[in-house]
Amino acid sequence: MTPFIEKMAGRAARAPKRIAFPEAENPDILRTAQLAAEQGMGRPVLLGSPERIEPLARSLGVSTEKFSYFDYTRDSALRRLAGEYCAAFSDLSEKAVLRKAKDPLRCGLLLLKLGQVDCLAAGKDYSTGDVVFNAISIIGLRPGVEAPSSIGLADIPGFAGGEDGMLALADCAITVQPDAKDLAGIAVASADTVRRLLGWEPRVALLGFSTCGSAEHPSLEVIRQGAAIARELCPGLKVDGEFQLDAAILPPAAAKKVARPSDVAGRANVLVFPNLHAGNIGVKLIQIFGRANAYGPILQGFAQPICDFSRSAPVDEMLGNVAMLVVRAGDRGADL
Repeated sequence: MTPFIEKMAGRAARAPKRIAFPEAENPDILRTAQLAAEQGMGRPVLLGSPERIEPLARSLGVSTEKFSYFDYTRDSALRRLAGEYCAAFSDLSEKAVLRKAKDPLRCGLLLLKLGQVDCLAAGKDYSTGDVVFNAISIIGLRPGVEAPSSIGLADIPGFAGGEDGMLALADCAITVQPDAKDLAGIAVASADTVRRLLGWEPRVALLGFSTCGSAEHPSLEVIRQGAAIARELCPGLKVDGEFQLDAAILPPAAAKKVARPSDVAGRANVLVFPNLHAGNIGVKLIQIFGRANAYGPILQGFAQPICDFSRSAPVDEMLGNVAMLVVRAGDRGADL
């Protein structure tokens, strides 16, 4: 494990949780669940039939001793779930619950809403769109949150900037073309996440192809307005832009390009991309060429804690995601 994962795993083990895994027949999910259990992060709750999952786990050398199951393929289990859900909530009929619960992701989200699990981790077989759409439909958003967003963490070998060589990157998974208000919400939510989850003092840079007016284009005005709205929403937050990437994270570049005083220029530890194209490409560039470990995406703004794995993520990164998920589940005051 990397030092970052070790730290997160240690925090998770101090307050273990019940972790729902809807994609229980995925080999990497089984390996991740086993490691999470061995590290004391909590009890994995696998969605599916033990008769199917146990032989697969044995073939992979995965111990299921510390696993629990919810078998959504059994009619009796689904009827019990539907009855419990309809006794607690009035938004769905029993028939609707029975229909939704036949899908493991939706079933896991129903269990999460009922409090029968504490958090949910998915995304190896389901797309981000699947996870986000169903989470909005079943779990919903926190009060005051207009739209969900995401943040990723990159641990970059040989990089001395950011926060001890780490950068938080947003939004790299959900909002395709954010407007100024969206960018401000992403900036504020991301700052709250890194403050609560990692203990950082956030320094948020909104990125573009221009630094402080070095170029003009309508898309740049969106970024500038986003920074201004974020400062209005959170007057104490260190947020600035628009910055090119080098001006945001490299002090020499900032000294050359940013003439005015800035608490962020050259020292940013949270980077807000102007759109999903840039965010997705940026994360993969850091991973492929920078050899970075990338953790996330961490979904923000939902009423209860959920995790969306990158479908290409190796098991060690997935384990880090689960550790952060469990930590967030232990801090229900955080922006989940």
